[in-house]
Amino acid sequence: MIRKLIDALADGEMQEKADFIFLLENIDEDERSYLHEKARRLTEKIYGKKIFIRGLIEFSNYCRNNCFYCGIRQANKEAERYRLSKEDILSCCRQGFQLGFRTFVLQSGEDDYYSAKDIADIVRTIKEEYPEVAVTLSIGERSKEDYRLFREAGTDRYLLRHESADKKHFERLKPASLSFDKRMSCLKNLKELGYQTGCGFMVGSPYQTKEALAQDLLFIKDFQPEMIGIGPFIPHHNTPFKDFPQGSTEETLILISLLRLLQPHALIPATTALGTADPDGRKKGILAGANVIMPNLSPLSIRKQYQLYDNKICSGNETAEGLESLRKELRTIDREITIDRGDMK
Repeated sequence: MIRKLIDALADGEMQEKADFIFLLENIDEDERSYLHEKARRLTEKIYGKKIFIRGLIEFSNYCRNNCFYCGIRQANKEAERYRLSKEDILSCCRQGFQLGFRTFVLQSGEDDYYSAKDIADIVRTIKEEYPEVAVTLSIGERSKEDYRLFREAGTDRYLLRHESADKKHFERLKPASLSFDKRMSCLKNLKELGYQTGCGFMVGSPYQTKEALAQDLLFIKDFQPEMIGIGPFIPHHNTPFKDFPQGSTEETLILISLLRLLQPHALIPATTALGTADPDGRKKGILAGANVIMPNLSPLSIRKQYQLYDNKICSGNETAEGLESLRKELRTIDREITIDRGDMK
């Protein structure tokens, strides 16, 4: 029965929420292997053995929000806060370009210190200096006017995790000041403005049910994002969710494969959270259907301060400096880093 559902999904015929729930609740080890193989072959059919790299620049860990799972939430008074200047960010880009990165991802908490004009100016300068690169922003909820300004400045992509497509579950992850409807409206605005748009969610987050996960899959099927970022929930010791268990690597890999079959052409990263949860998590993610890795280009002095969750990896192959070591690691699973923007095919 499970294999029939996997085949139906691969053929674009599986659409019922109950089928996704049944699959998530009942898939066994042999069927997981079948699913991963199916997703891996589909990825290779579209993208070959190429792995795209993104240079991640975490330019501020200030945040106005108090999401219950996040280590840089405003209420965490233990967090060592920092902000990078425009010149700091450009310096990261220069280093990254020399290393071979052709996409830069500028990520921060929701920090009002940077105006929309500030962000647009940074993006415009990057694009003037490196016209062949793609720029991705991941800075949270903004007005449609701000998104338009960023787009006009040259921003190519925008990452905004939807967190949960189940409204009740979303509201258990966020304080009342943050709205499910607003999050969905922001994603709609990004699509309308022509961004390559990314969404995603944590796997195994507190109060998450198989029904909620099935809703996430159906939402992604309907929304058709160009990028999908998922990783296991990992608790942070100074948040309200500090005592909840870590999300499952195994379940994350299942969902990566399901997402590949749902959105065959999507750009799906093997995330830092997956690599933190399992030393081989990144390789396992790629073999399950992921095709993107995002090494850290942030200055060494501040990498440990962008702690969304405990024990986040920020050294070794996770870093831009470890790129050659990462190449060797990927060759062990017959994959090669490719030097280009890595747009969705």
